[in-house]
Amino acid sequence: MPRRTATPVLDPADPRREHGRPPRRRPDAVDPHDEEQVTHMPTGRIKFYDSTKGFGFAQTDEGEEVHVPASALPAGVTELRGGTRVEFGVAEGRRGKQALSLRVLDAAPSVVRNHRPGATEMAVLMEDLITWLDQTSNGLRRGRYPQRAQAQKMAQVLRRVADDLEA
Repeated sequence: MPRRTATPVLDPADPRREHGRPPRRRPDAVDPHDEEQVTHMPTGRIKFYDSTKGFGFAQTDEGEEVHVPASALPAGVTELRGGTRVEFGVAEGRRGKQALSLRVLDAAPSVVRNHRPGATEMAVLMEDLITWLDQTSNGLRRGRYPQRAQAQKMAQVLRRVADDLEA
């Protein structure tokens, strides 16, 4: 029985191989190893990022806009909020500047944390919420759900309190 070798057999008819050379890159693709294309590592802030579309834009500290594709995000990061401070490599692509690799420096400031009530005020809100939930619980024990408008308001208040506690 012939012995197998670990060396793969290369098919010369493979269309991805052009006369023994590796496949060509797209003309608009940025090569992160090409020092002529990579200019510097600026810092800036995310203007917006849409995770469903897979791209966004950052603004450098000098005021330039840079395209941020999903492929530039660090491993494990799928969402960026506006205002997040970042550092990124920039390369000149066919459609302008684009980020190659991005590093999150500071998370965006929490809007909720800046506007949440103080601890003593929150304690009063919690006591009122407990009273309101207790009244609703008594109605449920009698077989009555709250009216639709009251249920929607209660859900809205509970979400807001949860956001304030989490911030």
